[in-house]
Amino acid sequence: MSRVTVIAHISDLHVTGDAARRSRICAVVDHVNARADGIDVLVVTGDITDDGTPAQNTEAAEILGAARVPTLVIPGNHDRRPEFSRALLAGAATDLPLNRSATVAGVLYLMCDSTIPGRDDGWLSDASLGWMESEIVAAGADTPVVVCFHHPPVTLGMPFMDGIRQIGEDRLADLIARHPNVVGSLCGHAHTGAVTTFAGRPLVIAPGVSATLKLPFEGEGIVDATQPAGIAFHQLDGFRLITHFRSVV
Repeated sequence: MSRVTVIAHISDLHVTGDAARRSRICAVVDHVNARADGIDVLVVTGDITDDGTPAQNTEAAEILGAARVPTLVIPGNHDRRPEFSRALLAGAATDLPLNRSATVAGVLYLMCDSTIPGRDDGWLSDASLGWMESEIVAAGADTPVVVCFHHPPVTLGMPFMDGIRQIGEDRLADLIARHPNVVGSLCGHAHTGAVTTFAGRPLVIAPGVSATLKLPFEGEGIVDATQPAGIAFHQLDGFRLITHFRSVV
């Protein structure tokens, strides 16, 4: 019987420096920590800060640094690469895509930077796609691969967010189709827990930690701040991805 890997997946923290927002985010990290013995990794799929300022990145690094499991992060459109790299990746400031890979408990995680500086929509550059392919090939066909980025590469029936999704997605779909060991993709950006398919594999969008965005039939406005923070728990049983959603009150 194969070992089941457990992935905690959160997104869209939008650290602002506000005490109420910090409390909301810390409650989610505490929720993970209370179950850390059964969790292999925490994946955070972008918009970790609200404006990308040095102060917000410092606060975000402090909050996420309290996680008791290995933590993998990528930027979102609200983050800024130079400040993000310094505070959350312990690297030099750079404007280049912040792509990183990590193998945890036998699973390869590709943390792909889909941001376009100065824009809200997303794109994976040809260089990023080339890097992804080389990482997958190097890991070998027997290694499960989880692809992570911020922007969904499909529409979600949310007009506002669909207008700022990931573009040029056919190239990514072709890459995934070439590698059967890619078990699925994880992302954020839409502030709603959702599951669909992309390139014939699961695509899971994490709920928003900071707030939830409304579907068209859920009333006027876009943001629903009354909803609790959310988290996705993914169980990876061999090459099969199973997702459960939880609210953190």
